Amino acid sequence: MSTESQTGCGHNEEHAGCNCHCCPEPPVGGMTEMTRRSFLATAAVGGAILTGLTWARVMAASVSEVPMPGPRKPLNIFPVLVCDRPQRRPMTSWRNWGGIETAEQAADEAARIRRELTEICQKADFPVGFSEVAVVGNVTDVAGSAELQAADVVIVYGAGAAVNGCQDFKKDVILFQRHRSGPVYLQYEIISPRFLRQHTDTAAVQHIRFDDVVTDSTDELTWRLRALCGLKNTRGQKILCIGGPAGWAQPEGVIPNLVREVWNLDMQTVTYEDLGKLILEARADTDAVALARKRAGAYLGAGATKLETKREYVDNCFLLDQVFRKLMVEADCRAITINGCMGTIMPQALTSACLTLSTLNDDGWLAFCESDFVVIPSGLLMANITGKPVFLNDPTYPHDGVITLAHCTGPRKMDGKTTQPARIVTHFESDYGAAPKAEWPKGQVLTNIAPDFKSKRWMGLLGEVESSPFLPICRDQIDVRYTVPDQLVAERMPGFHWMTAYGDHRKELGYALRRVGIEWDDLNAVPIA
Repeated sequence: MSTESQTGCGHNEEHAGCNCHCCPEPPVGGMTEMTRRSFLATAAVGGAILTGLTWARVMAASVSEVPMPGPRKPLNIFPVLVCDRPQRRPMTSWRNWGGIETAEQAADEAARIRRELTEICQKADFPVGFSEVAVVGNVTDVAGSAELQAADVVIVYGAGAAVNGCQDFKKDVILFQRHRSGPVYLQYEIISPRFLRQHTDTAAVQHIRFDDVVTDSTDELTWRLRALCGLKNTRGQKILCIGGPAGWAQPEGVIPNLVREVWNLDMQTVTYEDLGKLILEARADTDAVALARKRAGAYLGAGATKLETKREYVDNCFLLDQVFRKLMVEADCRAITINGCMGTIMPQALTSACLTLSTLNDDGWLAFCESDFVVIPSGLLMANITGKPVFLNDPTYPHDGVITLAHCTGPRKMDGKTTQPARIVTHFESDYGAAPKAEWPKGQVLTNIAPDFKSKRWMGLLGEVESSPFLPICRDQIDVRYTVPDQLVAERMPGFHWMTAYGDHRKELGYALRRVGIEWDDLNAVPIA
């Protein structure tokens, strides 16, 4: 195997020694304190029970008073350029289609690949890095290489014939070919009949499909890499479950065990007994209480924030926020969910957890109410694809091209940076505590996911914010307008809770979900008779 040396787009010390040129994602707020620590643990449904927790212990886990989440893990790319070396022979066909025939042309092409990948790294809104470009006559020449072992995804640049075998790498594979961007590749002619269909009439390669082929466009390459980065960060993700994992209206244990099988999630339980002790200890810590009050004052003093509940509820939400941040740092994770948030946590925190989950999401943590693992994987995946907060919500019934989505925990920074105006009111059902009622901008495009109870099909629906009403329902609420028939939405929406994010991420979601065996039912792609 020959390789072309290249410079990258910034080296990440975390990957020193791997020859990987990385653009790592900076930590939110510029601080990372995620260090692995061991817990005393006993078996539990869907994971382990974390014990031995004290306020002194979790305080020691982070030197920062207000820790910020660590970055997403970067996607590691191994680019492989497959080239032929044809030799001229008289009066016979001696070369295949394609514009790369010599070592010099291959070197030029490898340099071009390096430049294109460097540009992707520099512009990407997700962390990504690439190793040196391997220039080979047969893709199997890299089998067993250190670069292949370290890679998350292999990009095969099919200038030559011998791409068969990459399906055995046990890696995600993208096949890149040139047409108009030139020099034209051989695989532009034969990738479908010879490789994807293996000389048959139907797809014959199990893990590499037609949507894994990219022609000319680095933009098309980039969104696929974004999807795979999100998938990498979701599979095996650790999440703290206050009160344990659950599934809305489903038998105990069924949903946590199912999503652990599909996503390999590491669901770690913190009991309410242990949480209550932590909160009491934190409340006795005068410095922690003073910090919570100071942060609450800064939050309420920011522009377009109106307090319409008791100030003490907000102070207590920020103290709970500090407890949760410290717990996540101690557990070496960036996600948390609360079971029993409709009542169990209120007597302990002396507030609702709504505003706390909102402030955590605004700072880049992944924080969900209700511990509903029917929908939580969709939030993890979409947040890991976008790098932005997501909104877990209750949908209503579709009518007249509109559906209302509502919950009491909506982030105010759904674009990851802009704080939307908000009224700070009570949690609706209890009329207690503190919850944000954010005003989302009219016309904002939204991706909505409705996961099913069986982890077999996720419905997708593109829409836009029509208005942010203030009905007597969960406080964060938006009327979302869509363009498909109401009956289609009504008949195809599965499960219960939805997950919503700014922007259109349907392509990335579908591309990632195929790899875990979940159907992506994009209603906006359904032909309308």
